[in-house]
Amino acid sequence: MVWLLGKTGAGKSSLVRALTEQSDAEIGNGFRPCTRTARRYDFPPEEPLVRFLDTRGLGEAGYDPSEDLETCRQSSHVLLLVCRLDDPVQGIVADALAEILHQDKKMRVILVLTGKDLVPDPEARARAVGMIAKQMKRASGDDLPSVTIALDPDGAGDVEGLEDLRQHLLDALPAAGLLLEKSRASDAEALEFLKHKRCVLSYAGVALTSDLAPVVGMVAVPATQLKMLHELGLRYGVKWDRRVGKAFLSTMGLGIGARFAASFGVRELAKLIPAYGQTVGAATAGAISFATTYALGRAAAYFLYRSTHGSPPSEEELRQIYQRAFKRSSDEAA
Repeated sequence: MVWLLGKTGAGKSSLVRALTEQSDAEIGNGFRPCTRTARRYDFPPEEPLVRFLDTRGLGEAGYDPSEDLETCRQSSHVLLLVCRLDDPVQGIVADALAEILHQDKKMRVILVLTGKDLVPDPEARARAVGMIAKQMKRASGDDLPSVTIALDPDGAGDVEGLEDLRQHLLDALPAAGLLLEKSRASDAEALEFLKHKRCVLSYAGVALTSDLAPVVGMVAVPATQLKMLHELGLRYGVKWDRRVGKAFLSTMGLGIGARFAASFGVRELAKLIPAYGQTVGAATAGAISFATTYALGRAAAYFLYRSTHGSPPSEEELRQIYQRAFKRSSDEAA
């Protein structure tokens, strides 16, 4: 869950449009109520992988944000604190941030400073950035990761600011960061994978949630990964049978498989430890299962593409694909 919080007119809806590259009509029609005054937007609409929570603008007359703040806090993984640079008085937002972090000290927060184009003078813009950042530091007790961005009314944004934000999201919430990152393809294989990336992310998300409970993950995660491999086979025009699976695992190499099996067993045992298992152990297991499932899917897609084009990858190539994907999809908990 990605939670957007800020004053009225801060640019929250425009930010969602810029990140998802959806039209104004698609965003407007896609939001659904999650409290009496807060809304949610599931993306992509046809196969949701990320949910945006948008609270009503802070500071509106007659609006008590208490219910929205509590509901959104309980269901969010990262908070986007949206502030306009031409409105440096953000005390009400800072107060809300302080209350949120008082209730949940582990909440990941990213400060998004919009209106970069509204303060064209570099010195004035630097002062505004410093003033708002100082207010949020007092509220949070530490410097917050931040981005400065210009958002057009139609939701377009400057490339540099959006890329910075996507990178912060990748660090804070890999599933959202991987989904929202700007699609890049350096060759035909990478271009083909982009067609199937959401499928792999969907299975990785299922693996994450399946691995949060003790013991359940021992069955659910491998089953999810096997189902993903079968679907990828169909998408690439290959029946994923024992022969294909054996060829893939053989190319992957025993090292990666053995390390994964060992770490998976340790994670499952850790979740059985009282207190630790239901908090740190479960969260870590879920994060690693997400990363390993995504990396497995990326490696399988590469293997299938190369194999169907008559040039099966070497063990070293496939290992590098897997390791790069794992690194990009794992966070600090992993």
